[in-house]
Order: sequence, then C-alpha cells, then structure tokens
Amino acid sequence: MKKILVAALMLVGFVQMINAQETTEKRLPKLPSIDVKNADGQTVNTATLSNDGKPMIISFWALWCKPCIKELTTIAEVYDEWQEETGVKIIAVSIDDARSSSKVKPTADGKGWSYELLLDQNSDFKRAMNVNLIPHTFLVNGKGEIVWQHTSFSEGSELELIELVRKLNRGEAISE
Repeated sequence: MKKILVAALMLVGFVQMINAQETTEKRLPKLPSIDVKNADGQTVNTATLSNDGKPMIISFWALWCKPCIKELTTIAEVYDEWQEETGVKIIAVSIDDARSSSKVKPTADGKGWSYELLLDQNSDFKRAMNVNLIPHTFLVNGKGEIVWQHTSFSEGSELELIELVRKLNRGEAISE
C-alpha cells in the first residue's frame, strides 16, 4: 500500500511539474483578427496574413509621416534581394483615414513599393496591435507569431531588421 501511495504522490508531483513548465513557457502573441481593406478595396482579415511559413514584416505608416516614407523607401531599394535571399514579405499598413486613403496606392506606386498594402482607415488593427507611434514595425515568424517590434526609423535600422529575418530563417530565437 505504501508503494502505491508513494507512486501516486510521485505521479501527482510529476504532472504538476509538467503543467508548471507549460505555463511558464513564453507564448508569443499572434496577429489579431481584424478586418481591413487591401489596396483593391477587398476585405482582408489580419489573422489570415501569412507567407507560406516564411517571416513577414508588418509596417504601420501614414502619408504624412516622413520617417515612415523614408523607412519604406529605403527598404524598397533592397526588397527584391531580401525576398530572394529570405522569402520575407512586407505588408505596409496605412493608418490614413478614409479622406486620404485614396492617395495610398498612388503614393506606393510612385515610390516603387511592391509591398502588400493594407488600409486601416478606422485604426482598428492599429489599436489591436497597440501601435501608438509610427513608423511601428513588427516581425512575424512563419507561424504567425509576433517575435519582435520596433518604433521609429534611423538610417541603418533596416540592416538590423534583415539580420533578424535571417536569424528566424536559421531557426534562431529573437529577443527584444
């Protein structure tokens, strides 16, 4: 009887230890489920954004934000190489309202951006992602988990961003 009791107590202790490990593991946030429009006016649910298991960069920006335009234009100059090397996809999310959002696609086309464009006219996606300052850039792994984020832009910060994408592709952990 003592052996059964000891075995039962050990089993209970083992189960508690496993449960404790599972709850202490860092769970990465996923993209929220928000409906926005793409540049063609079609509804897109943000929870369905994906890149065939490859990383995605999601950049919140606006027409009036000079650092945002600078960041996206700087990345556009190397985006083809980034895609070829890493398979990364960039999604540029405009937070411009309905009055100015008609200028988003012509601006992106004029700048030579080949990014997927999303229009967050009511700022629902922006709020769900807790974006307060722009540019605000998120790195999403191939499982749709947000692994890194950054606000502002300075020359050279795009080099840090592509290095993080490379790390993800090598299976390395990203720490903020």
